[in-house]
Amino acid sequence: MVFSSLVFLYGFFSLSLVAYAFCKTQKAQNVVLLVFSLVFYAWGEPKYVLLLMFMAFVSWACALGVERSPDTRRKKLWVGVATVVDLGLIGYFKYAGLICGVFGTVPEFIKSIALPIGISFYTFQLLTYVIDVYRKDAQAQKSYWNVLLYAALFHQCVAGPIVRFKTIDRELFSGQPRQPEWHVGVSRFCGGLAKKVLLANPCGALAESLILPDTALSDASLFAENLAYFNSLTVLGAWIGIIAYALHIYLDFSAYSDMAIGMGRMIGLHYLENFNYPYISRSVTEFWRRWHMSLSTFFRDYVYIPLGGSRCSKPRMVFNTFVVWALTGIWHGASWNFALWGLWFFAFLMLERFFLKKFLDKIPVLSNVYLLLVVLLGWVIFRFTDIRLGWAMARCLFGLNGNPLTDFTTQIQLDSHLYLLIVSCVASTPLMKLLGQRLAERAHRLPAGGRAWDVAFYSVMPVILLLLSTACLVGDSYNPFIYFQF
Repeated sequence: MVFSSLVFLYGFFSLSLVAYAFCKTQKAQNVVLLVFSLVFYAWGEPKYVLLLMFMAFVSWACALGVERSPDTRRKKLWVGVATVVDLGLIGYFKYAGLICGVFGTVPEFIKSIALPIGISFYTFQLLTYVIDVYRKDAQAQKSYWNVLLYAALFHQCVAGPIVRFKTIDRELFSGQPRQPEWHVGVSRFCGGLAKKVLLANPCGALAESLILPDTALSDASLFAENLAYFNSLTVLGAWIGIIAYALHIYLDFSAYSDMAIGMGRMIGLHYLENFNYPYISRSVTEFWRRWHMSLSTFFRDYVYIPLGGSRCSKPRMVFNTFVVWALTGIWHGASWNFALWGLWFFAFLMLERFFLKKFLDKIPVLSNVYLLLVVLLGWVIFRFTDIRLGWAMARCLFGLNGNPLTDFTTQIQLDSHLYLLIVSCVASTPLMKLLGQRLAERAHRLPAGGRAWDVAFYSVMPVILLLLSTACLVGDSYNPFIYFQF
């Protein structure tokens, strides 16, 4: 069940809000949240609810062990147990095939392992809980069900943002009923839904029509056919395809975060922002301060700084950064192209740190062009699990396969999707947000203008976006969420 489905919108989520509204105490609210979260997670794969519950149990027990241990050595032992169990399980379910492939043939039973949805996200959340208790940034929960609720919250369990226990502890478990922010939450949710349905889905369909769908790319029997396709794809078609893919992956993932944040606000929970218009960045360093911010801060606070961060020798700092970006790449998927994708950004981060930064600061427009080129080529690495096909696609972008610049079919594709690409590009910048703020400021200067603006922005606009999104969802079978696979 995905957020942008009619079953979720008009069935599951609506019913959860009705049940939540009847709760008068925080304890009752949490019971409703937990029940609906477990049902949501079990909807697609019931057996993996047990995995989630077991990992939450281990983290709960280890956190209590940390808090009750009389000395640092025993506290570290409990942290080690939680780390080994959590990372061991994600290693088995997500990376067993990759590891076995290094040493030889992958056994059939390993190939048949299904990846539990959201395991990368809730594993990191449970680890941060135990580590924060060790660091005394959070108190260990006496109730196992509280830890399970924190890990299983259906708003963000399966695709983030990664929510740290210490940032949500008070709102979840203070004992005081939460204060919903309906107008903000509904507006944010409907905006995210429209971003997903009206922009991300069409961009994804366009990308697949030009650079092939995952099902074709992952089929080894089609390798020769796929390679011939990329050797003949036009330069313009390749650029349109990878730009559409870049827009799709940003709009899709940020839309999920918007909806998660909006649902949280509807019941008085405040999840941190996860995206801040990354494509307007002027360097790779800035890009990763704006893209998937909850993941970046996780690796910074729980890997990079504990390794020594930048307060060490230059060789050690380079090593620390290398570890972080190798892990960042592998976190996204059990394939070598993801590791290469992480190291691609590592290389440019080091170039910027030692050589490029002083030049990028002097050329703001060209620095954004540089960033977009680096990121788009990075998405080529990210997109193709078969590195040979990725290399063919990269050569195609620059006409190095002997492929033509354009043809009639490509021109038709561009003409048919030009407005979609323009609107999607605008939606990837803060332009509309700034325009809305300016209009709101002007409206609030007029008599009764502020109230009229608030009604339009928080009441009328969300309804329009919801109706448009619903109309698009009816009968539309193309409705993926990219980050579910990570």
